[in-house]
Amino acid sequence: MRSFESLTEREILALAISLEEEDERIYADYAEGLRQTFPATAQMFDAMREEESGHRRRLIELYQAKFGEHIPLIRRNDVRGFVHRRPIWLTKPLRLEAVRKEAATMEVETRRFYEKSASRTEDASIRQLLNDLAQEERGHEHRAENLAEQMDQAARGQEEAANRKLFVLQIVQPGLAGLMDGSVSTLAPVFAAAFATRSTHTAFAVGLAASIGAGISMGFAEALSDDGSLTGRGHPYVRGVICGLMTALGGIGHTLPFLIPNFNVAFAVAVAVVLFELGAISWVRHRYMESPWLSATFQVVIGGILVFLAGVLIGSS
Repeated sequence: MRSFESLTEREILALAISLEEEDERIYADYAEGLRQTFPATAQMFDAMREEESGHRRRLIELYQAKFGEHIPLIRRNDVRGFVHRRPIWLTKPLRLEAVRKEAATMEVETRRFYEKSASRTEDASIRQLLNDLAQEERGHEHRAENLAEQMDQAARGQEEAANRKLFVLQIVQPGLAGLMDGSVSTLAPVFAAAFATRSTHTAFAVGLAASIGAGISMGFAEALSDDGSLTGRGHPYVRGVICGLMTALGGIGHTLPFLIPNFNVAFAVAVAVVLFELGAISWVRHRYMESPWLSATFQVVIGGILVFLAGVLIGSS
């Protein structure tokens, strides 16, 4: 890799052309990736792409006037000091906030490049263009940081609703599935072990094993269900981790009370935790899955009670 200080004016212009072309294509990818879900933001990235294309044309015209037709290929990864960026296809499905932050970072980096390049350039016309582009990139930087504020109220409402749907699809849904499985499915083995042995230590050991085992199982099941490329459900590993952790958490919640040596006290606390878990699940379903409150509560509580009674009856037999 070359150091920035070793670049000539010709190489600086060639690098600037390459940077503008890369940014233009990145903005085109952002616009295409966001168009279906966030059309207003996609339109803004289309406009930013066109402006980057204009920058590139101005740089090419000045380069041709100064150095001729051949433009050497100098890319950002050939020069030390630039931020490494992941290819856009690795970040799909695109998250709105992440794209906004990345766009702002791109503009800051490009502006600093132009400012530093202008300070090293002796040719007046090159320095003028680089300073002009630095000022324009500063405007792009503010635009990228304030994308949400630039949209009209209707467009902002649509995009907030779409963003909320993605959050529910990629975070809440796998988390809720794990929490429900962990809270409900581990009830039977925990309370069966508790009533069969009357030992809080045994109940805790069984509950801990069941919770961790269910978390691992649910995590792998969720991660392997689909890769998210067509469903928009997000990265499979992220979903798997969320689902697995929430499954384990749901089971450990009513397992921890059995650390209390007194069996009756531990059982009472565990029952209270179970009721809290079922209420929390009902609230999440009502809040994010738009389930009627009565329906969400009835389904979860009835299911939890049935599993709880199965564990108690089996353990007491």
